[in-house]
Amino acid sequence: MPALYPGQLPDHGRFPYQAITRRADYRWPGGARLAVYLALNIEHFAFGEGLGAMIGPASPQPDVLNYSWREYGNRVGVWRCLELFDELQLPAAALINTALYDHCPEVVVACAARGDELVGHGHSNAERQGVLDEQAEHELLALCRDRMRARSGAAPTGWLSPWISESKLTPDLLAEAGYRYTLNWCHDDQPVRMTTRGGQGLWSIPYPQELNDIPMIVGRQMDGKDFAQMIVDNFDEMLEQSRQQPLVMGIALHPYLVGQPYRLRHLRRALQHLATARERGEVWFTTPGAICTHMDRLAHTHTETTA
Repeated sequence: MPALYPGQLPDHGRFPYQAITRRADYRWPGGARLAVYLALNIEHFAFGEGLGAMIGPASPQPDVLNYSWREYGNRVGVWRCLELFDELQLPAAALINTALYDHCPEVVVACAARGDELVGHGHSNAERQGVLDEQAEHELLALCRDRMRARSGAAPTGWLSPWISESKLTPDLLAEAGYRYTLNWCHDDQPVRMTTRGGQGLWSIPYPQELNDIPMIVGRQMDGKDFAQMIVDNFDEMLEQSRQQPLVMGIALHPYLVGQPYRLRHLRRALQHLATARERGEVWFTTPGAICTHMDRLAHTHTETTA
């Protein structure tokens, strides 16, 4: 008769379990305890094939209804979002498909001109990364890195896989390609150092799957005003929790969703609430790349003091 409990379950081996109540203490720049960043996912989709979020039932290809709904984000929604961020003087992380350089390069230029961080987000969200073999995945990461460096002047330091789709080797391949952090894992409210096969290490910066307009608005059919209130409630609670320890709050946005005028009105209210807290000096409004850099500095200081 087989044992009822046969042993330890398979594990990813990237980091050990550690309760958030048992962590080293530190502060963000300026003495803040809560770091907040906006992740603006700017994506391009193949016409007539591939994956994509849907506003209505899929139609035979070419699926004009769902394709054009998503394309609204690049033609209209992203510009309205950037106007709002400018108005509130908020930095953002632009998570970009490199297909944007062919389709609407002026969008990437506008983000870079604002000083936003450009984060690698695959070539297109019409495809999944996790189905690729090792060589093909390596080539994708290198292609996106090199194209962003050539077109925007700097290689990305961070990565979010299209559809959060990973292979078992993705963290290894990211580190080997020179990326310093990943946004794929949503397992914590603090940055976590991941182990990689080459020993380079890779930061996992918290990226939300709850405070994210696709699973909330598309998946759970949440109204725009409720999603905005969710941002406010999440912020207020994390601000209170951060009195005990440093935390990271990301907000994941897609222009074809929150760039719709009636949703943007509610997002405006939520971000005004956060901007007011920033003016009071209560939070560090930043980017995931800056969080990664701060964690590197803390790790370096700790190494020096314990050597």
